[in-house]
Amino acid sequence: MATERKTLTQLAVPICLETLFYMLSGMVDTLMLSSVSDQAVGAVGTANTYISVFIIMFGVISSGMVAVMSQNIGAGRPGIAYQARQLGLMFNALTGILMSVIIAFFSGEILRIVSISPALLEPAETYLKIVGGACVLNALIPIFSSYLRVFGYTKHSLIGTIAGNAINIIFNSVFLFVFHWGVMGVAIATVISKVVNLIIVAGMGAVLIKAKQSPERIPPRKILAQIVKIGFPSAFETALYNVAMTLIVRFMNQMDAVGMNVTARSYAMQIANFSYCIGAALAQANAIMTGWRIGSKEFEECDRGTRKAVVYGLITATCFSVTFAMSGHFIVHIFTDDAQMINLVVRLLIVDIFLEFGRVTNLVYGQALKTSGDAVFPVIMGAIFMYLFAVGGTYFLGIHMGLQAVGAYIAMAGDECARAVGMVLRWKSGKWKSKSLVEL
Repeated sequence: MATERKTLTQLAVPICLETLFYMLSGMVDTLMLSSVSDQAVGAVGTANTYISVFIIMFGVISSGMVAVMSQNIGAGRPGIAYQARQLGLMFNALTGILMSVIIAFFSGEILRIVSISPALLEPAETYLKIVGGACVLNALIPIFSSYLRVFGYTKHSLIGTIAGNAINIIFNSVFLFVFHWGVMGVAIATVISKVVNLIIVAGMGAVLIKAKQSPERIPPRKILAQIVKIGFPSAFETALYNVAMTLIVRFMNQMDAVGMNVTARSYAMQIANFSYCIGAALAQANAIMTGWRIGSKEFEECDRGTRKAVVYGLITATCFSVTFAMSGHFIVHIFTDDAQMINLVVRLLIVDIFLEFGRVTNLVYGQALKTSGDAVFPVIMGAIFMYLFAVGGTYFLGIHMGLQAVGAYIAMAGDECARAVGMVLRWKSGKWKSKSLVEL
């Protein structure tokens, strides 16, 4: 089957909108929960941090799967891309079920181990038990969404996200303001919305993509080896990042007894995520195009396209983050009337300008390196700088120097910018050109 090549804009805009709607869903949850209490917001933000830690195994397959599928599509072998999806689906389904059981039964113990603030323990445990207990949905949705995207159907993946978000808002309103279920209601609404999203993307993939009918096949063991070659280092990097974030949140929980610093982080993240979604969309779109181009040996086009994506990402993310910092008092006032909280979040948004500058560069170059097959280098960079700068800096600046959440954000910005320099230098070295997964 022939696959029509899309431009960066054609791919990135739907992905950006999809990411934006996903972020909006989290912002709506935060806005609605803020009517309950700031502690409810902090609890859900903290619980989501630990949910992400327990789903890192899903990244072993999904990131490697995108590289294998996109390169084989570029080489004109969609049947092998279908094989990769089937392997990814089976692996993530089994892993997702296992993770769901662990989180559902041990949510309280997990939160106590990481020293969550006492004021946040009960609501965080409720949310973690329900949403974490259904994290098999988080394992399956990326498989079907990635399958649609690598074949160019980014708009259809967007439809699934929009429908899921609409369901989430409706059920949030009912469970919070009619039944008064608080955090439990938000958690149930989140699970229902993910079920709807999964049904839509799985159904569309089955109807629109006929790669199963293409005759190309290679031994499944070889495909799995290629997926693991890319996916394992990528997942390990994600694991390093999530453990680092866990340590940072733990330090932030120690900064005060009522969870103000960790709650301010939740508010700041919800706002800053709108800057993040631009870079994330460009990174994902460029990664797909990188796979196509490497599969067809178009290395110069790959290099030009990646540099173009970075420039676009830096301009747009910087504009957004500066705007959010300048209008921070007004935006945060939507969530809370606490003057101390508002001032703290605004300071975090100012530091976030520099954080986003480094993060968008990391996203675009890092995803391009992984999709090309050069997946080990980002892990090395992460292992060094995430723990030296982000974790160590949070303790030193946030706790030792008394800067608290602001110190944590300065440390995280330093980490992102340091890794950005390394990613740029690695890409310019051209070593990624020899890492192709497809042999023609």
